[in-house]
Amino acid sequence: MSAPAPIAKAHVAPLGNRAVLKLAGADRIRFLQGLVTADIATLEPGRAAWSACLTPQGRWQADFFVTADPDETCLLLDCAASQAEQLRTLLLRFRLRADVQLELTGLSVYAAWGNDPDSAILENAISFRDPRVEDAGWRLIDPAPDTPTNASALDYDLHRLLLGLPDGVQDCEPGRTLPAEANMDLLGGISWQKGCFLGQEVTARMHYRTLLKRRMVPIASSHPLPAPGTPITHDGQEVGMLRSSHDHVGLALLKVEAAEKPLQCNGHALTARPPAWLAPALKPADKAPPESTSPPE
Repeated sequence: MSAPAPIAKAHVAPLGNRAVLKLAGADRIRFLQGLVTADIATLEPGRAAWSACLTPQGRWQADFFVTADPDETCLLLDCAASQAEQLRTLLLRFRLRADVQLELTGLSVYAAWGNDPDSAILENAISFRDPRVEDAGWRLIDPAPDTPTNASALDYDLHRLLLGLPDGVQDCEPGRTLPAEANMDLLGGISWQKGCFLGQEVTARMHYRTLLKRRMVPIASSHPLPAPGTPITHDGQEVGMLRSSHDHVGLALLKVEAAEKPLQCNGHALTARPPAWLAPALKPADKAPPESTSPPE
């Protein structure tokens, strides 16, 4: 009788390009709720929200995960390390008289995916499931120093590209990218019930009047992909732009109607590979909704 196959372990990788901000104070939830795209007030213990700060014109400035610290009365923001101080400064501009304190911590961030990690790994960290899609995996904040790793940040980058998940600093342009272009509306990053937030008016108008013309779409090529910003064409006409990539797979900001067409980038053929959660949004509407359509009060 053959021995049973070994149970595959989760991939666990340190993410050195991430940092953690700590938001404390009695007004922390109300303060953040009025600024960011996700609903912070309904955040449950052990869960996280994926959210963004927008400009008043509804353009991306920074995105991050928000979770409550189970041991302290504060919120933790898992953000890009290169944007951490900028995000802190941005948020504190709106503090006014709110009772909040926002500081950069030295806490590390890990990712785990493929299979659920050992319970000991989760219990020795502030852990939560990535709220975007089921296969995204787990985020671990401040894991134990002896947490075993078997993958790298590049491995994680390939994982999220295959799932079609954007990484803000790699895929979005500050002051230009709309959150829906980064598929935040499809991945739970925007609440349509919470009320006002910075940039909400433009974001809601795009959502309820279906004015969106471009979205980020996973793509694949038989050749290694060129640098971000390389144009993508169809029949010689530019229809998009390459964003982040790893070897033969990446994300592209494409015109919605181009996703099903033959594509080229830097002289090589590309194929769009939208996952199931994205495919319906790439189907052009038969006609625009009536002008009277408007977001709920």
